[in-house]
Amino acid sequence: MNVLFAAAECAPFFKSGGLGDVAGALPKELIKQGVNVQVVLPFHTTMPQEYKDELEDVLQFEVKVGWRNQFCGVKKLIKDKVTYYFIDNLYYFDRPNLYGYEDDGERFAFFSQAICEMMEKIDFIPDVLHLNDWHTAIIPVLLKDKYHWIKNYQKIKTVLTIHNLQFQGIYNQAVLSDWYGIGYNTFHEHGLKYYEDLNVLKGGIFYADKITTVSPTYAEEIQTPYFGEQLDGVLRQNKDKISGILNGIDYEEFNPETDGKIKHHFTAKDLSGKAKDKSLLQERVGLPVEPGIPLVSMVSRLTAQKGCHLLCEQMDELMKRDVQILILGTGEKEYEDSFRYFNWRYPEKFKAIIDFDVVLAQQIYAGSDLFIMPSAFEPCGLSQLYSLRYGTLPIVHETGGLKDTVIPYNEFTGEGTGFSFYDYRSHVMLEAIDHAISVYYDNPNQWRSLIKQAMTQNNSWEESTKRYIKQYELLLKNE
Repeated sequence: MNVLFAAAECAPFFKSGGLGDVAGALPKELIKQGVNVQVVLPFHTTMPQEYKDELEDVLQFEVKVGWRNQFCGVKKLIKDKVTYYFIDNLYYFDRPNLYGYEDDGERFAFFSQAICEMMEKIDFIPDVLHLNDWHTAIIPVLLKDKYHWIKNYQKIKTVLTIHNLQFQGIYNQAVLSDWYGIGYNTFHEHGLKYYEDLNVLKGGIFYADKITTVSPTYAEEIQTPYFGEQLDGVLRQNKDKISGILNGIDYEEFNPETDGKIKHHFTAKDLSGKAKDKSLLQERVGLPVEPGIPLVSMVSRLTAQKGCHLLCEQMDELMKRDVQILILGTGEKEYEDSFRYFNWRYPEKFKAIIDFDVVLAQQIYAGSDLFIMPSAFEPCGLSQLYSLRYGTLPIVHETGGLKDTVIPYNEFTGEGTGFSFYDYRSHVMLEAIDHAISVYYDNPNQWRSLIKQAMTQNNSWEESTKRYIKQYELLLKNE
């Protein structure tokens, strides 16, 4: 089975969020399980020099973006047995950031058409083309409209994974000709038409052969008005081809026994290293080194979607507890300023570090006792998976992948890997935090059992990859 995996970002080359982690880990596991997968990405020039030095120039051609002829170079790199192709165009991808530009629509229109035209030129015609988010969602539309005459492409099956429904690629209908060089054949209610505009993701949902999301609960949630981002009706129309497959994490990179970013290693059977990591973490961030006080942490974008307002509302009340709070992240000014204020007001109990620091994040996952994720919605979430792996018990809002991956503690059976709350209000979140703190102080034997249960829960890519392979096989079987 030949699979071409297309995404806008991919760790370790460049990433801004969970999509980059998935694109970095899933193809590696597909290779391990016998799938011939190759990956295509934009050549963002922010790529670290060590990888640039390994790049091989494969070919060059021109891509028509509407009336413009744009240069397209293809570079190649093999890493961990995965072949990566990079679409090179300095005009579109020589930028300090991956996204956030006025011409993002045109940039990824170029990228999508370059992928379509590259496949024949590199002589890799996939059985399955696996696309991710709006950046590549137009490709199923293009294959059936602009490139339908290419015989080699006519049997390609397409899978579109929605990592975050918020971002859809909505533009004026004039871009049909201006970017894609196509007419109005696909501009209808069961295609790209979105009121009077064009919606790239909507077109992909209708035209792709299979839709996946990054957790089973999120697959259900996005078919409701509350979570559907005005596409819930479109998703309900396509519900027969939607399935939710949980993201995993890379168990080689995120391993408390071998992690080079933490000083003391530990296992579920021997947690002594975790206690030492906690002391080092408290010392590093400037909190009192108190081994007996629960350290509750958060690594996140500081936004309302991540539940920062819930924490701000209850911080004064929470600071009355015998607890330490540590927050790492950047985001909306309102929350950055609020957390700086709490730094000043509670210097012995609260620390917010307004920064993006991958090494410190890893040390937080390893050295904390509890990890708070009060997200309003969370397609899958990876932070709770990292914290589980390192024996830091998550406190989560029961939504999306958080609901699917964190088993709430049951005091009668002893089952559980964390704590959760359903009603999305700050005082309910506080009750969940209080519940966790009470178990920490009052039932240390049960606490250690929960840590072991969290660390032995399997959130690797192995099982999720089997589900993706099954979806690929079903598509090819139904040809």
